Amino acid sequence: MPTTTIEDLLTHALDAYAALELLAEDVEDEWTYVTDLEAAWRERLSDVIASRGSSPIPEATVEAIDRAIDEIGLITDPHRAIDWLSTFPQIVLLAVGERS
Repeated sequence: MPTTTIEDLLTHALDAYAALELLAEDVEDEWTYVTDLEAAWRERLSDVIASRGSSPIPEATVEAIDRAIDEIGLITDPHRAIDWLSTFPQIVLLAVGERS
């Protein structure tokens, strides 16, 4: 089994985040907030990839983030998606040992 790196894991998380963004964008009154939030968290996760991308990640961390991805996959309400736009990246950062 190949070693999972921070880059692999965060790229996977960012793909899931994109689906969450699309759902949240359905709330027209919050569009600016959603896009600003998305940009800030995407930049923060990209910074982690740039600084620690090749670092290996324990399987337990991969499983934890996969569970969070599964959870956001269950979200169908755009307003709840907005809540998770800030929650999900913090879960990911915590799991990989970063501060938000």
